[in-house]
Amino acid sequence: MKHMAVIGAGTMGNGIAHVFAQHDWQVTLIDVNGAQLEKALGTIKKNLERMQAKGTLTAEQVNQTLQHITTQTSLAEGVKQASLVVEAATENKEVKLALFKALDAAAPAHCVLATNTSSIPIQTIAAATNRPEKVIGMHFMNPVPVMKLVEIITTTQTEQAVTDQIVSYSKELQKVPCVVNDFPGFIANRILMPMINEAICSLQEGVAGVTEIDTIMKLGMAHPMGPLQLADLIGLDVCLSIMEVLHDGFKTDKYAPAKLLEQLVQEKKLGIKTGEGFYQYIPGSKELVVSSRFRS
Repeated sequence: MKHMAVIGAGTMGNGIAHVFAQHDWQVTLIDVNGAQLEKALGTIKKNLERMQAKGTLTAEQVNQTLQHITTQTSLAEGVKQASLVVEAATENKEVKLALFKALDAAAPAHCVLATNTSSIPIQTIAAATNRPEKVIGMHFMNPVPVMKLVEIITTTQTEQAVTDQIVSYSKELQKVPCVVNDFPGFIANRILMPMINEAICSLQEGVAGVTEIDTIMKLGMAHPMGPLQLADLIGLDVCLSIMEVLHDGFKTDKYAPAKLLEQLVQEKKLGIKTGEGFYQYIPGSKELVVSSRFRS
C-alpha cells in the first residue's frame, strides 16, 4: 500500500485525505490541533456514510476507507513513511514556506512535496526546500470527493517524472488532471476570481442586486451557482487573498480587489464559515437568504 500525508485538517485537507484513503492509500492526516483532527474524521465518516446511503459505496468500503486514515499532530512523525505529501494548510505564504522548509527536512528524500495552494507561486514555495525538482502544485477543487478536476502546476524546475507521477495518481483517484504552468492564479483562479470580483464591483456600484447577479449567471450562463454565492462558499477572505496575489503578480489595476470585498473581510463577514457574507446562513436551513445588508 502506498503511503501519503496530508498537512492540514480543514475542509480541503479532510477532503483530500478522504479521496486518497478511498482509493487504497494509507493516509496520515496531520494538524497541530487535535480537536480539528477529530472534527475532520467525523466529517469524512459522515461524507462516506452519505455515499453509502446513495449506493455508491458499500459498508465494507466505508470501513476500509476509515481504516486507511490515521491522524498525527507531529509533522516529522506523520511524514516519515510518505512517498507523497499534499499540503492543504491556510492560504498564507509565510505559513506555507515554513511548512515546506520543515517538510524538506523531515520527509524521505524520494518524497514528492505537493501544495494545494490556490494562488501562491509554486516556485516561491519550492525555493524553501532543497528539492525544488520534487515540488509541484496539486490544486483540488471543493468539495474534493465530488469535484473531478485536479489542476497540476509545474515550475521550470519540476522533474517531468514527478509531473507524470502526479498525473497518474490523479487518475487513480478518478480525477481529471490538467497540467498548467506556474503563473499567478494558475488557470482556475486567474479566470474565476476576476469574474467573482467583477460581480462584487457590480453590486458595489448598484448595477444589480445579489439575487439578480447570481440568477443571471446561473440561468444565462448555465453556472451551477452564482458568483456571489460561490464567493461565500469559497470564503471571502480566501477570495481577497487570491485577488491580492493576482494584483501583486500582474501589477495592474485590472486585478485590484473590490472595495466591498475588502470591507466585508474587515467586518469578518466571510460567507458560509462565519454565517454571513452576501447571504445569511442559518444552521439546518437550506433556504438561500440575501444578507440584510444587501436587501433593498
